[in-house]
Amino acid sequence: MNKLPVLVAVLALVAGCSQKNTPAPATETPAASSATQPPAAPPTAEQIKQAATATQESAGAEESPGDASLERVAAMPEKAQLPGGKWKAGVNYLPIVPSQPTAAEPGQVEVLEVLWLGCPHCNELEPYIEAWRKKLPANVKFVQEHVMWGPVHRAHGRLFYTLEVLGRDDLVAKAFDEIHRRNNILLSPTGNDAQTQSLQQAFAVTNGVKEADFKREYNGFAVNTRLQHAEEIMRRYKIEGVPHIIVNGKYETDVGMAGNPEKLVSLINDLVAAEKSR
Repeated sequence: MNKLPVLVAVLALVAGCSQKNTPAPATETPAASSATQPPAAPPTAEQIKQAATATQESAGAEESPGDASLERVAAMPEKAQLPGGKWKAGVNYLPIVPSQPTAAEPGQVEVLEVLWLGCPHCNELEPYIEAWRKKLPANVKFVQEHVMWGPVHRAHGRLFYTLEVLGRDDLVAKAFDEIHRRNNILLSPTGNDAQTQSLQQAFAVTNGVKEADFKREYNGFAVNTRLQHAEEIMRRYKIEGVPHIIVNGKYETDVGMAGNPEKLVSLINDLVAAEKSR
């Protein structure tokens, strides 16, 4: 992971949940020292809330699909679309052309959520996803992947996948809470890798993870493999905003396209049902 100046780490969290709104790491010259730039404090909960109001996911911000989206809808076989009325292809969901392979077993339908622990929109959606997840039938495979746009996202991603490898997916909700309600962004304010690990380790240990287990997996083969897979997911689906939902490698949608979190869950269920009936 690359080191980040203090201000970049702060801005990346406050900027929102869209790749185009995430600042690139700044380049510091020897003259640009902390003496001329006082350290910035981590973003407050209010700053994060304001950013959530001001920033929209890039995929859901448009009121109508662009030319590329229209082309995809035009290429979509009629039998692959949901019945007309409740949901409209190109407005509430988009076809993925060509469709992509999934990790689902034969007879299963995969639902993939791409998220970022530091994203206010992902935090707002999390309770709805968690409630939906508890009722999933056996033939629906739910997968979460962490976005990997830049160093800040990768640093949060390393925590996300360490918890996954340790079998502590239940702590994802607590990580959201730690970042967005307790105002602890779980990142070093100076971009120091060791300090970031220490902060994330302290969070995990406080929530019942053994320190030795966390240290073993944090930079281990399994976590690094998951990070590489996440990078591939970003490239394959060209993720530009989070939270982002992909159903069975064939359809993509988000809160903005669906209308609100409740409608998004309903849309996911309808897309899953359509896939199960084929």
